[in-house]
Amino acid sequence: MDSAVHDNVKKYYGKRLQKSEDLQSNASCSRGCRPMPDSAREALKLVHPDVCARYFGCGLVVPESLEGCKVLDLGSGSGRDCYILSKLVGQTGHVTGVDMTSEMILTSRKYLQYHQEKFGYEKANTDFVQGYLESLGEAGIQSDCCDVLISNCVICLCPDKRAVLQEAHRILKDGGEFYFSDMYASKAVPESLKQDPVVWGEGMGGALYWKDLISVVKELGFSTPYLVTASKILVHNSEILKKTGDIAYASGTYRFFKLPKSRTNKKAVVTYRGTIPDYAEQLDFDALHVFKKGEAVSVDAEMAAVLQCSRFAPHFTVQSSDNTSASEGETQQYCHLNPFLLADRLGTSVQKSSKPGPCDKKEGAGAP
Repeated sequence: MDSAVHDNVKKYYGKRLQKSEDLQSNASCSRGCRPMPDSAREALKLVHPDVCARYFGCGLVVPESLEGCKVLDLGSGSGRDCYILSKLVGQTGHVTGVDMTSEMILTSRKYLQYHQEKFGYEKANTDFVQGYLESLGEAGIQSDCCDVLISNCVICLCPDKRAVLQEAHRILKDGGEFYFSDMYASKAVPESLKQDPVVWGEGMGGALYWKDLISVVKELGFSTPYLVTASKILVHNSEILKKTGDIAYASGTYRFFKLPKSRTNKKAVVTYRGTIPDYAEQLDFDALHVFKKGEAVSVDAEMAAVLQCSRFAPHFTVQSSDNTSASEGETQQYCHLNPFLLADRLGTSVQKSSKPGPCDKKEGAGAP
């Protein structure tokens, strides 16, 4: 599995980058458009400073309702997100981090006991394994074993995105969720950029055209993705700008689910119970779906299935409609899932050492 791309990424993140500030751009340090949940903020305060110093993520990957869940972090790096989530899943849950870079695995494992003691656990509920995201079985990750997968600005570094997503589908239990933040391009990235080790290491050479993500996810059998939040990435490094030309980049957080094959395909009226920690009054599921406590909301058949078949089921009442749901047109779905349009709507951008400034008003516009 050791390809030239894997070797370059290992060198870039294992040896060249020693701390977050070493990145040639700040695209990997996106400030989330959503505030961090209180419980996650408190957990972050307990994470060892050395772990935080080598954090290269590009968004906030803290899904809701994690108590007791088995979570896998794809491309766990220094372990920052893993340690935050290990606090949120509690002593009965478990978090595994997978990374291909030996230096990162050593950094994350170094602080296992530290965080166990900080969180007051009788035994550690976190472990880290070295492996490639395209072939997680070789790292010992079994099929149908996880409730939640997360990833933070790592899939853009993988040469075979489809293989990564296929492995994600294999590993998730029915009703499981893949919740991740990554970097996306406004159009297909040319081969010349993919061969540049710095542009690839910064996540830009390997960034997917956002529509391609939607297509692959649906082909592999996941639910339609839900776009949670997005930020434009403004590149101010002149050398990188010359190479990327008119390609625009955005950080986007998506969530999608592995739904059971046998499920009811009916619209429904759902009511949020207000029982998820940190979300007593309102759950912002994604950019389109907001569920207020006690308020009945009509949803399509797929969203009804997500809420009935996933870990969210105890937190909703679901009353099915007699109408069978017809799938919406692809164009309309794609419009809702465009991270560039959402970033425009939210007025958010992230600058790459480039750092966040005003958003361009149309997809494909370059940084000023």
